[in-house]
Amino acid sequence: MKPFVPKFVWFDGKLVRDEDAKVPVMTHAIHYGTSVFEGLRGYWNSKNLNIFRLQDHIKRFRNSGKVYSIALRFTDKEIANAIIQICKKNNVKESCYIRPFYFVGKHGINLHVTDNTPTHTAIVMFPFGELFNRNGIKVGISSWRRIHDISTPPLAKMGGNYLNSILATQESKRNGYDEAILLDHLGNISEAPGENIFIIRNGKLLTPPPSSSALEGITKDSVVKIAEDLGYQIVEREIPRTEIYFADEVFLTGTAAEISPVISIDGKKVGDGKVGKITENIRKVYSDITMGKNKKYSEWITPVY
Repeated sequence: MKPFVPKFVWFDGKLVRDEDAKVPVMTHAIHYGTSVFEGLRGYWNSKNLNIFRLQDHIKRFRNSGKVYSIALRFTDKEIANAIIQICKKNNVKESCYIRPFYFVGKHGINLHVTDNTPTHTAIVMFPFGELFNRNGIKVGISSWRRIHDISTPPLAKMGGNYLNSILATQESKRNGYDEAILLDHLGNISEAPGENIFIIRNGKLLTPPPSSSALEGITKDSVVKIAEDLGYQIVEREIPRTEIYFADEVFLTGTAAEISPVISIDGKKVGDGKVGKITENIRKVYSDITMGKNKKYSEWITPVY
């Protein structure tokens, strides 16, 4: 089968061709980063396309904009239907990434954004496989610190927030790593540029709390529930930088990254330098869920066809 090439996007309530979805150069979001976005995956299992945790993503989508009084002018049901509609219109028959976003439109250079400020909403999608090597990645601790609630709210999934992530990613690539890990303003482990992090020590899964500037990740939440059901103990607490070097296993989680094992940090081997047993156990359950093979978590997937 040829890979699909998405021709249509959803823009302000209408299905239009990608080349016809245009905005003026004075769009506020271009100048100031006043945009809100989400990332979802659709998983093709040879019979249907399963969208993972659709309603949870839409809930966070709306909440992020509330922080900045940026209005999403469509209901949750309309957004959910639009995501399904755009998948059908593009006739998607392979795994894909779905990006809904809304942003401030023509608002001049005025920084006083309110609920009445004009906004636009769009949904795009494209084919997407694995982001990282499933056999493990090498990461480095970034010199850049993760944004904090005292200045820029990290729990809101805003376009402008990711300038911080870009700096950390650029640095990690220059240093020969696959990905970065950022520390919070106190020097504790926070998260990766686009992923949450789990550290496994003595059979327990440790993960930073929101107070360490860690996004309330939906994949992270999924892993917590899966791990608990598998009998593992989860501890959400501050994690000093040094502690990550003592980890038996480390993995990242996110919509794009899914569950990505980390095999070295700052050149130091994690465990035996291979994918750990607990990581692999959780990853196997996660994969089965997204493929519609695990009925226990069937409420997490929304079939398109």
